[in-house]
Amino acid sequence: MRIGELGRRAGVSPRTLRHYEELGLLAARRRANGYRDYDERDLRVVAEIRSLVDLGFALEETRPFVECLRAGNPTGASCPDSRAVQRRKLTEVDEWLARLHAVRRELVAQLGEPPVPRCSFSEES
Repeated sequence: MRIGELGRRAGVSPRTLRHYEELGLLAARRRANGYRDYDERDLRVVAEIRSLVDLGFALEETRPFVECLRAGNPTGASCPDSRAVQRRKLTEVDEWLARLHAVRRELVAQLGEPPVPRCSFSEES
């Protein structure tokens, strides 16, 4: 499939796909006429990248997941390097939540009001 079709099917612009290619996250094959050519594996790679970016991963952090898929694994999270990135991201999210909870406590204290019930983002609660 050509870049426009891949973009439509993946929900991204051709410009985004070219950017992924510049970063080495996507590898287009070239037709005799010079057009980029993609297949279903590329669609899967782009979908993986987009889902990770939607979760807050930086593009560079998606690289191990892309490499895992390219190696023929069923998911981008099947490989040890991908799992390590997921663990780092989870630690980062936990740190953000702790900072946000601290800010909330400080704001409640400054207001001098009883704490308002809050949503709990912890799975342990």
